[in-house]
Amino acid sequence: MTQHTLQGRSETELLWFQRRSFLQAAAAWSALGGSFAAEAQSRSNIVELLGDATVNGVRLSPQQAIQTGDEIATGPKSNLIFVVGNSAFHVRQNSRLTVERGATLNAVSLLRLLTGAVVSVWGKGTNRQIVTPTITAGIRGTGVYTEIFANQGGRSYFCNCYGTVDMSAGADKLVNIASYHKAYWGEVTPKEGRSLTPAKAINHTDEELEFLARLTDQRTAWQISGKKGSKESQNY
Repeated sequence: MTQHTLQGRSETELLWFQRRSFLQAAAAWSALGGSFAAEAQSRSNIVELLGDATVNGVRLSPQQAIQTGDEIATGPKSNLIFVVGNSAFHVRQNSRLTVERGATLNAVSLLRLLTGAVVSVWGKGTNRQIVTPTITAGIRGTGVYTEIFANQGGRSYFCNCYGTVDMSAGADKLVNIASYHKAYWGEVTPKEGRSLTPAKAINHTDEELEFLARLTDQRTAWQISGKKGSKESQNY
């Protein structure tokens, strides 16, 4: 189990992949062929739903399917894991986001996070973004963690866990290339003239990314290379 730093999140939120219910749901998902089977059979693309969640304002059931174009909201102590095409998402409690349609029904072109947090793994593709109130991130093929801190005025946190991301906030732009967690804050008001400022890895784990990648028949960069870096030594 990797070490992780918590900031305003509970330990149980990060250990969802250890629950028996998730392991059983993931095994069933894999046995049916995962996302490809979901598309072919028009079955639900929800891997696990705990607690209350809504889609377009209507209460969500585990038998439903989440489509691109939907607005998703989770309640307190809720947990939602779903797959669209070659991308997998884990939405934490008290979150609200939209997944906008790309070239096809099963392609997400933009994830707009309005409140809360989401862990996501994206297969290779182009013209895809994650947008928060303070950060825009162009996604290629990567795994990322995104969170909005309402108690900090909507300050956004973005960790590129692996892959390449084109990031912008205010007047700042950069290409974030990571093999093991490179994080930034998207500041509401620039700090010392900068809207993108360095951050440590918080509120997510390697195992979360690994399990989401597995749902779409992918592997993380550190699984492929067989080695990890240090989350605490990222200074930019």
